[in-house]
Amino acid sequence: MPQEDALAKRARLETSINRNPHPDFQGVEASRPAWQSERSGWTYTKIVNPDWKFGDGGNDGGASLEKEHVEINPYAEGRPATFNYKLLISAIVPRPIGFLSTVGQDGTSNLAPFSFMNMINYDPPLFTVGFTGCGIDDAKDTLKNLIDTGECVLNVISEHFIEAANSTSINAPYGVSEWEISGLHPAPSRLVRPPRVKESVFATECHLQEVKEFESRNPATPGKKTGVLAILEGVNFWAREDAVNEERNLMDPAVLRPVGRLGGITYGRNAVGFEALRPGYESWLQRDNGEHW
Repeated sequence: MPQEDALAKRARLETSINRNPHPDFQGVEASRPAWQSERSGWTYTKIVNPDWKFGDGGNDGGASLEKEHVEINPYAEGRPATFNYKLLISAIVPRPIGFLSTVGQDGTSNLAPFSFMNMINYDPPLFTVGFTGCGIDDAKDTLKNLIDTGECVLNVISEHFIEAANSTSINAPYGVSEWEISGLHPAPSRLVRPPRVKESVFATECHLQEVKEFESRNPATPGKKTGVLAILEGVNFWAREDAVNEERNLMDPAVLRPVGRLGGITYGRNAVGFEALRPGYESWLQRDNGEHW
């Protein structure tokens, strides 16, 4: 597809999604309180109900049971597919962000964030990344590079470079460097060609294992290629030395400070945590004795 046609297609898609919920975003942003750095320390709290016992159910006293639900048919007549996109990204939250660095066959480097990403196995380390709004034949820059070369680096986004990471989502034409746009710094990888993001506290060098293409189920667009799933295998890890423990098996959330993806243009901080023990079946058997989970 010619570059102008690809850019026009992306512009039309952005217009149909209408990600910005504010007529005057700058005004809304100016009205909000400043970033509260004094809360930057990691904090643990108790779980909501430390006295919860087996069979107690929800911790809201049954309030949620008094609410009704509405049924939504994803393929209802007249319902645009973008409605499902906006609904799902606001409901399936928080999501880790896949910040992928790739290099094309011609040596062109690309850096872009993806909000459909997760981990599915540890031996071997496997990750999934979803590329929406395209198929293999009309793949966007990152997906095309990944398919052509079979390599990428998966970088974790932290608070200290969220603005720079967000800037790489720009719909720049192929060949324009997101590294330059963002001001982020490439660092050498060991087993793959693409560089990792130096600012990233944790990064994984990856090989492409498999891609699967999906077609629309919408009656209005039968057969349209609407997404691609990529399965990546992690072959080498990079962890900032002040963020990983001596055994090299645990990251410190107070240093990692990961940013999660919420709905629309909203992101979330991870500054507060709680711990919950995994219950054993023996505890369930002893429930009549007042055992806590």
